[in-house]
Amino acid sequence: MNDVHKLGGSPRKRSVSSPRQASTRSSRRPALQPSLQSALEFQALSLGGVSRTFALTIPSLPGPLRVPVTNAYLLCRIADTIEDDAGLSVAEKRACGRGFIDVLQGTCSAAEFAESLAPRLAPETLAAERDLVARLDQVVEVTRSFGEVQRHALIRCVSLMSDGMHRFQQQVGLRGLDSQQRLDEYCYFVAGVVGEMLTELFCDYSAAIARRRRQLMRLAPSFGQGLQMTNILKDVKADRERGVCWLPRTAFGLSPDGQGDLIAELDEDRLRAGMERLAVIAHGHLRNALSYTLLIPRRYLGIRRFCLWALGMAVPTLDNIYRNPVLESGDEVKISRVDVRRIVRRYGLMASSDALLRGLFRRDSRRLPESDPGVAKGLDAISRNASARAEAGHSEYREHELQDSLSAN
Repeated sequence: MNDVHKLGGSPRKRSVSSPRQASTRSSRRPALQPSLQSALEFQALSLGGVSRTFALTIPSLPGPLRVPVTNAYLLCRIADTIEDDAGLSVAEKRACGRGFIDVLQGTCSAAEFAESLAPRLAPETLAAERDLVARLDQVVEVTRSFGEVQRHALIRCVSLMSDGMHRFQQQVGLRGLDSQQRLDEYCYFVAGVVGEMLTELFCDYSAAIARRRRQLMRLAPSFGQGLQMTNILKDVKADRERGVCWLPRTAFGLSPDGQGDLIAELDEDRLRAGMERLAVIAHGHLRNALSYTLLIPRRYLGIRRFCLWALGMAVPTLDNIYRNPVLESGDEVKISRVDVRRIVRRYGLMASSDALLRGLFRRDSRRLPESDPGVAKGLDAISRNASARAEAGHSEYREHELQDSLSAN
């Protein structure tokens, strides 16, 4: 890993110096500790094993952001692996999720936690995910090398995600979610928190971006929700086969209190109308994602491209869903590798032009009905409530742990 990845460093704190001074300072920079160097190498290797998409997009980021963003993704993937594992009971998932947060906060040994968890994962767990859990101590070593702002952003994100995923996994089934508000809450926990975390990292990296922090934070959960809703609509069939449904009952004219199988209760016309309605809402969130991206100053092309490629892949997928809402498989609306290459090239070339990007977004979403970017209203309240609940819940959990320990003694 080259030294452009200054862990915890930030251009906002750099002083101006002559090339000679910079060269002298660089020659005196201490080498990374062997264990940290090994951890960085493992992290870089792991990313390609668990996400081809992020392995493609993260290298576009400025050097000092690549390591923390990669680390953040791997931490989120570990939390997701725990929650989705078929070999763990609900109680075990809860305990492991809490234990993982303790590891990140430094109150529990990462190596001991990994040694306990890895053998309990189900046989069908992907080998790359199993290896990620088994070598959790190396991932966390990278986390602990960051500055305070970066560490706090990552730990907050994973804490909220873990807490939210567990609550929804306990409640969800084939009946779906009660309402659009519940879907908004779910999307916040699994995707909105990621948008907020990335915004914190971007603001820590650049004073120019930080000056727009308030506007960016208002749009960040909406950006995440646009991507997540697109995935939910694409994966309705696959999720149903796993016994879950993330669609809101009210979007299909069903009672929020109903307990029946949501899809089974609908004829094709009602299913189509509800899916189209949700696609329009997702379109509004993706419009906010474009607004978010355009708030990033043009000189940070790498950050813009990182955002644009995710957005650029979601828009044609959502367009395909809108035109074919009654899916037998997500493969019917999935974009091809040729499409991916075209998106990467087009959005990459236009990243510096707000006008061209707006035009490209309009063209790619031209078959989608007009949508309301005001769909983001209310997400800030969800964010505040989630933070308060997670903090209170973790404190309560730690108190129970203490009481159990005292009782045992």
